[in-house]
Amino acid sequence: MINGDAPAFPVDFGIMQGEGMTLRDYFASDAMKGWLASCGDKLQHPVEEDGVKYVAKMSYAMADAMLLARGK
Repeated sequence: MINGDAPAFPVDFGIMQGEGMTLRDYFASDAMKGWLASCGDKLQHPVEEDGVKYVAKMSYAMADAMLLARGK
């Protein structure tokens, strides 16, 4: 994986510092939201048939592909 542990929203306010979520987690979250929101009325929602683990796995697979395409 390429730089998947890099922070998505780092902050540095002198005394207060934080890295927030990783870029990989951010990409996976957005991939999951897009996929779940795209289910139309005629499609079976992927989490209805116990597909929660599958959705999570595929969301991280998309995140990993996005990190590789990013090349950093």
